[in-house]
Amino acid sequence: MDVSPPSGPLTRLPEWLELSAHRAATGELDLASLFLEDSGRAARLRVEHEDLLLDYSKNLVTDETLALLAQLARATQLPERIEALFAGARLNVSEDRPAFHVALRAPAGSESKIEGEDVGERVQGVLARMEKFCLKVRSGRWTGHTGKRIRRVVNIGIGGSDLGPRMACRALRPYASSDLQVDFLANLDGDDFATRVESLDPAETLFVVCSKTFATEETLANARAARDWLVGALGDEAAVARHFVAASADAGAAGRFGIDPVYCFEFWDWVGGRFSLASSAGLSLMLSVGPEAFREVLGGMHAMDAHFRRAPLEANMPVLLGLLGVWYGGFLDAETHCVAPYSEGLGEFPAYLQQLEMESNGKSVGIMGAPLDHHTAPIVWGQTGTPGQHAFFQLLHQGTRRVPCDFIAFARAHHRVADHHDRLMAHCFAQSEALAFGSPGEPHQACPGNRPSNTLLAPLLTPRVLGQLVALYEHKVFVQATVWGVNAFDQWGVQLGKDLAARIFAEIETGTGPGPDHDGSTRGLIRRYLDARQAGD
Repeated sequence: MDVSPPSGPLTRLPEWLELSAHRAATGELDLASLFLEDSGRAARLRVEHEDLLLDYSKNLVTDETLALLAQLARATQLPERIEALFAGARLNVSEDRPAFHVALRAPAGSESKIEGEDVGERVQGVLARMEKFCLKVRSGRWTGHTGKRIRRVVNIGIGGSDLGPRMACRALRPYASSDLQVDFLANLDGDDFATRVESLDPAETLFVVCSKTFATEETLANARAARDWLVGALGDEAAVARHFVAASADAGAAGRFGIDPVYCFEFWDWVGGRFSLASSAGLSLMLSVGPEAFREVLGGMHAMDAHFRRAPLEANMPVLLGLLGVWYGGFLDAETHCVAPYSEGLGEFPAYLQQLEMESNGKSVGIMGAPLDHHTAPIVWGQTGTPGQHAFFQLLHQGTRRVPCDFIAFARAHHRVADHHDRLMAHCFAQSEALAFGSPGEPHQACPGNRPSNTLLAPLLTPRVLGQLVALYEHKVFVQATVWGVNAFDQWGVQLGKDLAARIFAEIETGTGPGPDHDGSTRGLIRRYLDARQAGD
């Protein structure tokens, strides 16, 4: 299946040039005028699918803008690449493999083929093993080395093996078992490790080592420290097999660590780390909320997959979010994008999206290996409302930079506390209104408005709704990668720092000090560190 991007620079495409001319002709659009002149704008510029409502009417676009963006999407072969994604094509061209995470949430019995091989049965087999194991742990039938029930789970991972399950566990805390507390260890910082384990009873703790390759430096360093801590406390190497399980594509490496291969839950090289929540990388989430709720997450993901695959571009939620981002970054000079969930449960969602978007699309070289002549991913940032209102919303309202914003909110809360939720929602709706329309006043008081935003509204933060949200943003990333002509499924820029760190660690560990091939600044920093460490010893 040939899904190569169009030849030549994106900015030379007729569709891009039409958008540039449109931008010049319309000048600075005014949201207040757009709403005043079009009484049907709010009703027209919205999309609903299952539980999610996307209101995108407060964006600096006209119907013509949206039509031209859809033309650009077609010119960059977005419909064809969507089909290629669902067909298991080798879209990760730099690593010559598919990016087939949609197969992880396809219903049992459906066909999920990669180059003629149906992987659906393998996916369902791993899910069944995960469910069986989780039910044993959650019921108390799986015990630790001393016979005690497991009451604490620590997920050891980093990047997609940490941010996804960490975010989801916090989001779905109302559905979590009261008998099992799940925590996360990612940082390569001894203070973080010490803080995590100080409250643990080794006899009641299960570690989930989550690493596709079972070779990630930070994850293995923390896993080895946890194993030493456990064996030191329980006095028996055999304890490892009852207190460690793995989510990994390398059962052999997990076995050499001491993990029983029966409890190494597989995922595959066609699953990218930041797209892996629906795989065995979500084992800690399943332990927390149970197999049924985990299946609901998968169901929500699949529902959004189906919408993304079948809905026309003009009424396709991920496509619209992606194209709006292309518009702001390519034509309105927006450099950042704010995500403001009005839900404490989604407190980790902005950090999750940072990796999903910035590691996927933070590229300056196109899929064919040529430098790009346009900007790609924005800097993604954010915080929950209302704390964010008292931290950075001042800049959103009166700052000099244009910052498109996504508001995410829910009609109901899991816990009714006085009139808190009504107040919370009032703030959410007020912020998007204030950003869009501003207010007059003295120069230091006036808010100019005309600041764009989307609002996503759902009834309640349930497992199914969370799955829809995750898949929505996954596909938004794919849309933008397609238009910008980058590979969303590799991350070679991360490797350079890893390689340099390995060299520097060897110089520190052996005591030889910095080699001559480092720059003067780095040599000085290494020497200063070694001197300070020795003085501390």
